[in-house]
Amino acid sequence: MRTKITTLFLLLALLFLPTSGVHAQSPNGGDVFLLGQNYTLESDETLDGSLAVIGGNVDIEKDAVINGDSVLIGGNLQIDGTANGSVVLIGGNLEITGEINGDVVLIGGQALLTETAVVDGDIVTMGGQVDKEPGAEVTGQIVNNAPPLDVPNVPNVPNVPNVPNVPDVPGVPQVNVDFNPLWGVVNVFTRALAIAAIGMLLTLFLQPQLDRVADTIIRQPVMAGSFGLLTVIVAPVTLLIMVVTILLIPVAAIVAFILLPMAWLFGMVSIGQEIGDRFTKAINQSWAPVLSTGFGTFLLLLIGGFVELIPCIGWLISIVVSLIALGGVVMTWFGTRAAPGSTPPVVEQIPPAS
Repeated sequence: MRTKITTLFLLLALLFLPTSGVHAQSPNGGDVFLLGQNYTLESDETLDGSLAVIGGNVDIEKDAVINGDSVLIGGNLQIDGTANGSVVLIGGNLEITGEINGDVVLIGGQALLTETAVVDGDIVTMGGQVDKEPGAEVTGQIVNNAPPLDVPNVPNVPNVPNVPNVPDVPGVPQVNVDFNPLWGVVNVFTRALAIAAIGMLLTLFLQPQLDRVADTIIRQPVMAGSFGLLTVIVAPVTLLIMVVTILLIPVAAIVAFILLPMAWLFGMVSIGQEIGDRFTKAINQSWAPVLSTGFGTFLLLLIGGFVELIPCIGWLISIVVSLIALGGVVMTWFGTRAAPGSTPPVVEQIPPAS
């Protein structure tokens, strides 16, 4: 069972890779990752690699073969051919009329095994439902959630003697504690100042990486926000699986308490650097990158903190900005590579002074 859980973790970990779009009609081309697109493996075609689709439908036609694991999140999966690998479905529908040589994991979805379906492995469901027609074959076990616990009979509790009445307690005066809103302002100011100082330090050592992340966010804000939302959705599931494996608990702690917070911090500093650069240009000034980044980050966190104090909608604006910042870092791997689908900015070469 630990091997199966580890396999599921590796499949979900593929979703973190910022990769470009893959053509649906490209079998034998290795692993396939699609976001918001449908995928069809036509009859007599073979895919030698893993398949991961988010927000799309997958159709494995009759006589088609996929030699690898399959992961589908939020869509419908139709398997009429042969799947030589494990199948993971999260929040969707699965219909099997062909053959699966591996385990099936169903989380919050429904699976239908027709009379011609063959599953050479186990079927594990968590919050899902499996319908098996007569004639369908499953060589392993079908585990539906966790089995109920048998609670032994509890002996009767002896009668408690009557308790005498408790004398009346005199009324306690109410203490009204009023929170001073000034503390909220001080908290916002202190946090903005601390992150701005960290941003200035990052500029001293990682300015090219900050530039690359900022350029990605400016050029592709919607894509950056999508990657940030995807990271927030997939990260808890992946961390939970890593904790279940026990051996990966230290890795899960590093990702949860170090890597993800640093990714958010790196993205916010990148946005602050862009704000600082544009501010200096607007006032026709030329500041050092350290000063402009520190000022821009301080301004971003200060305004964002005050916006969070607005009831109902303040938190939503802050979350959107945080998702864009996190997505920009994920797309560029902390600014170490160009984002998918982006063209690097053209840097004008300045001739040396004579």
